[in-house]
Amino acid sequence: MTTLRAFTCDDLFRFNNINLDPLTETYGIPFYLQYLAHWPEYFIVAEAPGGELMGYIVWLRAVHYSKKTAVLMLHMFTVMGKAEGSKKREEWHGHVTALSVAPEFRRLGLAAKLMELLEEISEKKGGFFVDLFVRVSNQVAVNMYKQLGYSVYRTVLEYYSASSGEPDEDAYDMRKALSRDTEKKSVIPLPHPVRPEDIE
Repeated sequence: MTTLRAFTCDDLFRFNNINLDPLTETYGIPFYLQYLAHWPEYFIVAEAPGGELMGYIVWLRAVHYSKKTAVLMLHMFTVMGKAEGSKKREEWHGHVTALSVAPEFRRLGLAAKLMELLEEISEKKGGFFVDLFVRVSNQVAVNMYKQLGYSVYRTVLEYYSASSGEPDEDAYDMRKALSRDTEKKSVIPLPHPVRPEDIE
């Protein structure tokens, strides 16, 4: 039976089977430690009966920050981009930072289960929606998120840095409205693409 539990520091030495996949965005150890220190309840791992790590999900409950704090947050989480929200402006939301399942455990519904868990917690915290960023070229992930009820809210130009001299890659900002957004305003698509510096 699969166990969902909080990610621990020891897991940093056990999750290469998940992280060393070409479709997985990987981060430096300080990134993961920052999440463990500040938001441990938002960093969940799935473990197989034999103790192998099957997958993990990291998310941020986005809140409203002052400009000064938002800039600091951008510096700490450059790869993730800027995510903030305001209850007054109906932007309070959960943000999926990373979702990855080891290749040998894919197609078992594990990603859907982890996303469901995130959505439940975001509902309990009073979020209006859940959002995530995904490479435009990663059609497997885009289709999976669409099956889970997410839609493309906007395209973010050159969001992902490329390696080997290739051009930067665009991302889709995909969203799913939660029950608090009764009019589904948070998922009305923007008619034009935006740049990373334009993301609120």
